[in-house]
Amino acid sequence: MSQPIFFAHANGFPSATYGKLFAALAPDYRVLHLDQHGHDPAFPVDDNWGNLVEELLHHLCLGGEPVWGVGHSLGGVLHYHAALRCPELYRGVVMLDSPVLTLADRMVIRAAKRFGFIDRITPAGRTLGRREAFADLAEARDYFAGKALFRRFDPDCLDAYVQHGLKPAERGLRLRFDAATEISIYRSVPHVAPGKPRQLAVPLAMVRGRHSRVVLPHHARSLRYMPRAEYHQLPGGHMFPLERPQDTAALLRQLFGRWDAAREVSA
Repeated sequence: MSQPIFFAHANGFPSATYGKLFAALAPDYRVLHLDQHGHDPAFPVDDNWGNLVEELLHHLCLGGEPVWGVGHSLGGVLHYHAALRCPELYRGVVMLDSPVLTLADRMVIRAAKRFGFIDRITPAGRTLGRREAFADLAEARDYFAGKALFRRFDPDCLDAYVQHGLKPAERGLRLRFDAATEISIYRSVPHVAPGKPRQLAVPLAMVRGRHSRVVLPHHARSLRYMPRAEYHQLPGGHMFPLERPQDTAALLRQLFGRWDAAREVSA
């Protein structure tokens, strides 16, 4: 019987964008996910992502059994915070280029919010005023293919983003991910957590893209305080799950298989 994975996406990238990664995990794992985090009016974006964690926990509780929590960027942080609060909902957590922030990181973020320069240290500033409308899918694909963020995407993942990241508008197409929501998520990046790293009661892996500018070597320090934590790297940058979906799936399989075996030995 397949094991459940609950996948949480990066900010601005609907879950369907990761379809090639999900397919590479089948049939041994069935991937559950929300289409878009932060778009349910019952869980509006708030500071430190408290409501986003509540939204995730709400859906995890509906599943009826513990999951492997896998998240990219935003999604990895949400799973980490959720697992600190409700470890019984998890088999383990994998953070794909998601940092566990150090005290120094949190102090900088708190100051940035207080003194108004948060847009300079998060992607919020780059999101303001970006292009949202396109005549058709071909124009959109050409546009995104020329952007640095998308340049190394697996072609199937780029196609999936264009297909699922846009929606019909009065004239042509528009981005599906609400721009104001995306910016709000960046501006409310957590400077607090619901617990300390040593309190995490499930295994965790932080996987960094080798050329990432989001997860940096110093973020691995927090893992030293967790009972069962490990650090890995894969080729690529911050978007490596969409650049190397097959490699990402292979590492997830290896991690879950090893953690399952260790649990059986200790049972």
